[in-house]
Amino acid sequence: MPLITKSEVISRCITNANFDTHLIKDTFIEIAELNHVKPFLGEDLYDACVAGGYVTLVNDYIKNYLAFCVKFEILPDITYNTTSQGVVDNLADFTSPVDPSKLNYLRQETFKKAETYKKKMEKYLDDNTTLYPEWKGCDGCDNKTKGGNVSKRHGIITY
Repeated sequence: MPLITKSEVISRCITNANFDTHLIKDTFIEIAELNHVKPFLGEDLYDACVAGGYVTLVNDYIKNYLAFCVKFEILPDITYNTTSQGVVDNLADFTSPVDPSKLNYLRQETFKKAETYKKKMEKYLDDNTTLYPEWKGCDGCDNKTKGGNVSKRHGIITY
């Protein structure tokens, strides 16, 4: 069971309240959890959260972080569309396409917001270790050891 719903993603980090929930596939939520949340929390704490434990941690910390991680993951897919004719820009009436540098800027800004919530969650976990015995701490970890396979180097986000 996912830690966040599509509606929660929209309400927590998408500025357009009319955003189509169908654009947020369940698989993108799963990818965000597996790429970002699970490596940071560790398998035991992640599994406890998925099982329904630790409501405060999930509702007050993980969901904010996860919402921006989902947005980070879906941005390329909602900007471009794969069709039988190839990859095309998703365009509606009265819109103009965003060039790749602007999309990259938006992804970087989204990633920075996610990282802010990650730091807040880490502080909460470190301050409440007795409540979360599965938390192994971060001990100065970098993105490679606890944050999954996503890293930011010189303004470029890599997987």
